[in-house]
Amino acid sequence: MHSIPYTLALWAGLSAIAPQASAQTHPYPDRPVTLVVPFSAGGDADVAARNLGVVVQRTMGQSLIPVNRAGAGGAIGSLAVRGAKPDGYTLLLARVGSQVVLPALQKGLDYKWDSFTFLGLLELNPVVCAVRSESSFKTMADLVVALRAKPGKLNYSTTGPATILNFGPQLLFDVLKLGKNAAVPVAYKGGGEAAMAVLSGDVDFSCGNLTSMIGNIKGGKLHALMTTTPERLKDLPDVPTAREAGYPQLEAVIGWSALYGPPGLGKEITDRWVNTLAAAAQDPQWIAATEKAGSIARVMKPGDTEKFASDQYQVYERLGRELQIELK
Repeated sequence: MHSIPYTLALWAGLSAIAPQASAQTHPYPDRPVTLVVPFSAGGDADVAARNLGVVVQRTMGQSLIPVNRAGAGGAIGSLAVRGAKPDGYTLLLARVGSQVVLPALQKGLDYKWDSFTFLGLLELNPVVCAVRSESSFKTMADLVVALRAKPGKLNYSTTGPATILNFGPQLLFDVLKLGKNAAVPVAYKGGGEAAMAVLSGDVDFSCGNLTSMIGNIKGGKLHALMTTTPERLKDLPDVPTAREAGYPQLEAVIGWSALYGPPGLGKEITDRWVNTLAAAAQDPQWIAATEKAGSIARVMKPGDTEKFASDQYQVYERLGRELQIELK
């Protein structure tokens, strides 16, 4: 019969190796992961989150559950993730508006553009500049000539001063050195209404999300002058890119989705997601679903994603300062 000291020593030894054995038995993630979407259900962000959830289930063998936490332009959901425990079970579907535009334009915001752990860019959401098919503007060069010749006479549709639909034209005016009043902005409630304003002839042009315009572009009712994507779109192969049109600076105006975590997320968890997103980049089903939603699959590693977000932040911070746009 063993002595009590021997028994205690044996128990201590088993206790010492138990956590290690448990960690090996239950690697991350061993339960569903919550993906906070800082916008309402049914929008571009929500679609991106659900598409990602499908490929994560196949790759990780674990559920990624989208939870919509809309409000304050995406700030409510973003703050929920910033304050979450850095255990990898609460992540953020990051968007240009909530992660770049708000930090650039709202001084009292409780988080910054880099207040999170960058896991990877997921996709780009194309922005196109378009006119109605009957317009005399057949190329971007035609529109630029008119802007120079008649400053302040043309108008364009937007969804408000601090939105992509306003920043696109304003960045163009800035590049052309025409000033912020080169054309008159006309505000609408959403991208669909902004596109319809072009179609009806109420405005001369608009630079908005492809998803709001592609149906009428393909139907021949709207004419696309350019896209801000790095390469031509598969669905619009005849439409030149901003770079091809001579304005590479406009590539900065583009929607996007990324995967972020709370600050302090460990390397092991980060690496797990880097590998998962790398697998998604090679997954035909995820790529097809992303393209069907009107986006372009564009996975980046954390370092490249951070630089991309930094560059975007600097563009909007400068534009906001120069145009005197500040969100309260």
